[in-house]
Amino acid sequence: MDNDQRFIRTKLLLGDAAFSRLQAGHVAIIGLGAVGGYAMEGLVRAGVGEITLVDFDTIQPSNLNRQILALDSTIGTTKVRAGECRSKDINPACRVHALELFADDQSIATILDLHPDVVIDAIDSLNPKVQILSACHHQPVKVFSSMGAALRRDPWQIRCDDIAKTHGCPLARRLRKRLRTLGVFSGITCVYSTEPVEFTYPPTDPAGLPVFDRGRQRNTLGSLPTLTALFGLTLANEAIRWLAEERP
Repeated sequence: MDNDQRFIRTKLLLGDAAFSRLQAGHVAIIGLGAVGGYAMEGLVRAGVGEITLVDFDTIQPSNLNRQILALDSTIGTTKVRAGECRSKDINPACRVHALELFADDQSIATILDLHPDVVIDAIDSLNPKVQILSACHHQPVKVFSSMGAALRRDPWQIRCDDIAKTHGCPLARRLRKRLRTLGVFSGITCVYSTEPVEFTYPPTDPAGLPVFDRGRQRNTLGSLPTLTALFGLTLANEAIRWLAEERP
């Protein structure tokens, strides 16, 4: 199929010059779960020319209620391989880097060494999230970050703003506090919800690490596919708008 047909509606909306910038763009998506999978979907279908997919996990039956990459046929498959196959099926010309790794302060350099124009942070573990956002901010590379999408039911309370202006989100509150100690006060665009939720972070260990990070027991939180998808697609939309803009 001719790519002129594949992306004709994107070009009609954005114009030839903006669409060319989109095709030349490179987005790294860290976390291919309920939020990140839909971010990937929106970016590839819009015509972003290069993506880096980062996740260390495999698809499980419990992912089927909310993750676009989770199908009966993909259970047991690594998320990055499933994402690569789906992206290529949408647009064979898309350049895909599939990195099966856990993103944190030890591996973020590997991701940034691929020189993405934009990073989408779609993970929910606090410590790695702090490390990723701090590294992107100081690089600097444009970053869009998902706050807590679980436990929410009301799509009308989803917001997009600088992290300094977020409110009503327990994850964002903890994240702001941690980032301030690293000299990061603003400059990170977040998708979050103002919907009140009943959630308390578990106690930390003596090193100050949350007990639900990698290698530790994680909380299982209820979530709807509709809300997590909206978070992911909003992140993708913000990245598309940013890539399509003309800059000096």
